[in-house]
Amino acid sequence: MFVEERHQEILRLLNENEKVKVKELSKRFEVTEDCIRKDLASMEAKNLLKRTYGGAVLPDTLHPGHTNIVSIRKDKNIKEKRMIAKKAAELIHDGDMIFLDTSTTNIELAREIIERRLEVTVVSCMLDIAEVFTATKNVKFILLGGEFNRSQNGFLGELVLQMMENFRFDISFMGVVGANLYDNAIMTYVPEDGIMKHNAVKKSSKCYLMMESHKFDFKANYVYATFDDVDGVICEDGLSKEIQDKLETYQTKII
Repeated sequence: MFVEERHQEILRLLNENEKVKVKELSKRFEVTEDCIRKDLASMEAKNLLKRTYGGAVLPDTLHPGHTNIVSIRKDKNIKEKRMIAKKAAELIHDGDMIFLDTSTTNIELAREIIERRLEVTVVSCMLDIAEVFTATKNVKFILLGGEFNRSQNGFLGELVLQMMENFRFDISFMGVVGANLYDNAIMTYVPEDGIMKHNAVKKSSKCYLMMESHKFDFKANYVYATFDDVDGVICEDGLSKEIQDKLETYQTKII
């Protein structure tokens, strides 16, 4: 098993059990306990976990209802994600150049684009989205390639940024892990993912956040944009008056 595969499995176990033990992981992967400790230290440096005596737990920044692993997230809250996707699709017009980031809600938006038979160009670096668009000829799809990130099931890193450099998008739809209105911060977990999102936002004429309403209570470790950078927030449910008033101060539309 490759190191990255072992790390992904450790994250999966953490999200299932909320904690892992060095001894148990050593036996599971048939490696030394020292090897596991090095794994945990490396993952802690990326803010993926917090080491404890004899093991590790999810860090304080991770909400228990959310994980950065796409394979675990993509089948959760499907009803809400589809509601958001339907609203987002209403903003798209034939001929648009669209960017979809590594977001499980954007997988549903890709399906909605096909359902509506929109004739657009879509750019993404997520394999799940690429797979969806194999089912249509109406969409010209461009996959940005780079270093493969298994937890995001997509490509991140310098090569993605280089490929993105000359693109200009009519509209982008961005996934969100958490948002803090008072710090004016829109967040994700993985720094490389955040850098990619930041670049896409800057290259888009219009940008919308794809987020379930409860994510205003989430925290994450990498800020990739502010509410001044985006045109609107697409949610599945009504927002509190406090949130609405704060978004209005940023001139951010609520959809």
